[in-house]
Amino acid sequence: MVTFRYRGREIHPEDILYVRALIEQHPTDSRRKLSTRLCEAWDWRQNNGALRDMVCRGLLLMLERAGEIALPPVTYKRHNPLAQRSRPAPVLLDQTPIEAKLKDIGPIQFEQVRRAADEPLFNSLMEEHHYLGYEQPVGEHLKYLVWAQGRPLACLAWSSAPRHLGSRDRYLGWSAEARRRNIRFLAYNTRFLILPW
Repeated sequence: MVTFRYRGREIHPEDILYVRALIEQHPTDSRRKLSTRLCEAWDWRQNNGALRDMVCRGLLLMLERAGEIALPPVTYKRHNPLAQRSRPAPVLLDQTPIEAKLKDIGPIQFEQVRRAADEPLFNSLMEEHHYLGYEQPVGEHLKYLVWAQGRPLACLAWSSAPRHLGSRDRYLGWSAEARRRNIRFLAYNTRFLILPW
């Protein structure tokens, strides 16, 4: 057996023997329960006192892949509704071309549609007409429909900025502290669509 290093902790051959014995002593335990037991035995904790349970599961998986231990089979698979999300259905709309100058179309209205009745329309238009299609945004985001003459003309979407983006931060001259303080003021235009009519 060899010594492993994982997240700042050295794992010696005697540690691996301990893990094997723990698995043998608790043959019906799940991987989660085993990692909790191991954290408690080693007093492996985060700075806030919580067990390093997820890090420990990563260690157990690494040891299994290295052929040092045999973990019990996975008993729980996390439900991920985004993995099975169906694509937005097409919506029937008047798609006859609008041939006029923008000033002659009449008042243009911007409608924020996130969590509103027209959000499915926004999703459908993005899916059907944007070259990237529709993807469910993660994190904070906004969706807008632009209307004129009772018809949608455009779709606009924004989302919260990525926390770490080196080229942006260098361009803005942000230090780590400046980024932490100011990142909430940035929004990214993730989709811009002028409808083909």
